Amino acid sequence: MTNMPDNIKSAAIIVGAGIAGIAASIRLQHKGYSVIVMEANSYPGGKLTQFTQGQYRFDAGPSLFTMPQYVDDLFRLTGRDPNDYFQYRRKDESCRYFWNDGTRLTAHAEPKKFAQETEKTLGVKAEIVLKKLEKSHLMYELAGRTFLEKPLNRWATWLNKDVGKAMLKLHKLSLFSTMHQDNRNILKHPKLVQLFDRYATYNGSDPYRAPGVLNIIPHLEHGVGTYHPVKGMHQITESLVSLAEDLGVKFHLNEKVEEILVEKNVATGVKTSNGVYKAALVVSNMDITPTYRHLLKHQKAPERTLKQEGSSSALIFYWGIKKSFPELGLHNIFFSEDYQTEFKEIFDGKVPASDPTVYVNISSKDVESDAPQGCENWFVMVNVPQHNNQNWDELIPLYRKTIINKLSPLLKINIEETIENESVLTPLEIEQKTSSKGGSLYGTSSNSRYAAFLRHTNDSNNIRGLYFCGGSVHPGGGIPLCLLSAKIVSEICPKP
Repeated sequence: MTNMPDNIKSAAIIVGAGIAGIAASIRLQHKGYSVIVMEANSYPGGKLTQFTQGQYRFDAGPSLFTMPQYVDDLFRLTGRDPNDYFQYRRKDESCRYFWNDGTRLTAHAEPKKFAQETEKTLGVKAEIVLKKLEKSHLMYELAGRTFLEKPLNRWATWLNKDVGKAMLKLHKLSLFSTMHQDNRNILKHPKLVQLFDRYATYNGSDPYRAPGVLNIIPHLEHGVGTYHPVKGMHQITESLVSLAEDLGVKFHLNEKVEEILVEKNVATGVKTSNGVYKAALVVSNMDITPTYRHLLKHQKAPERTLKQEGSSSALIFYWGIKKSFPELGLHNIFFSEDYQTEFKEIFDGKVPASDPTVYVNISSKDVESDAPQGCENWFVMVNVPQHNNQNWDELIPLYRKTIINKLSPLLKINIEETIENESVLTPLEIEQKTSSKGGSLYGTSSNSRYAAFLRHTNDSNNIRGLYFCGGSVHPGGGIPLCLLSAKIVSEICPKP
């Protein structure tokens, strides 16, 4: 069966209803295309979804919301008021940090307050912290706006005057040092260095190998700010799907794309279990590796790109906790004793790590209805290697014991006795649910200074009418960059 739209020349098909795919559908529909989004799952959102567990609600995936303007832009682009669809609040603190020796530090979002708290807790002069944040801001202004918001395979990007300015100040971008080296040179204090090194995990990388230019990331938290939707992270998905449907986008859930059709080096549509859909352009929001291996298996694949080192994955425990912890906030990090060893273990594939850093997100701190009164919903995550034939059924109890043994003395209570209910998400399940290679959270890692330039571009060099968005292609993973990838696609594709 062939599904023929009224006008093939204005038809666009998006493979995958992840956050980038939804954003691309909005932009392309607004541009004049008639858009269909194909999604294999029964729900939109990809990793950005939700579920309930007893009386507890959980956001299943991303828990940090920065750069909210990229969401607002989608509403304003189409003449809507973002507040009619989506509300969020700026947070006064970005994270609470805990070390094994009992040290605790609250990272206030406001830079001066954060610097003062650091001086009080760690003895590092406030001006050193402010100097570090100012450098992060400068790096973002020089490199972030240009290299994240534009396609890297266009001459117009490189001939832009802003690129010229950045080139004149390359020495300020820490391109030839690692994140860790750059942080150590400025901050000195081991705990503070570790705190800033952890921003490498925002794109699944190793701070001891990732380039220093990634130290632009702290600016997103302390310069732009951290936010939280009033109904939880899944509200981002819900609001954008509502906007897309209001514009006329059609979502085909439970309809898995089997092949992207190509004729004479032109993408002509897709084949699904329900038949063939013809279109003028196709956008894949699927991870770039399965896109080529499964949907474009008859086409030449960019092997160099596909063989890049993948980002880390995650093992997540969702715990309904029958107690409240006032010492914890929305975001909490419990650091490992030896960070360098931990990252070596992650990227060498060793599981379980001997002393993992543990991230605990508690959305009920902001959304009280997410847990019963006096209780909390804990999203407990450790970074782990991608799935590569590990036996996660055997590893889950080992990790669980390690995490409980780490958190219990720091919180002065046996955490095991507070767990009312539990579920677990492994890298294998992430791979199965989101088609991300090995359960990678961010596509490829950024563990080399050239990684940003080796990411797959947002269009195909060989197949006309074929485009790519999402965390595995330029500019990278995480909600803001996924939204930017959709924007780039909409800007480089022709009008219908």
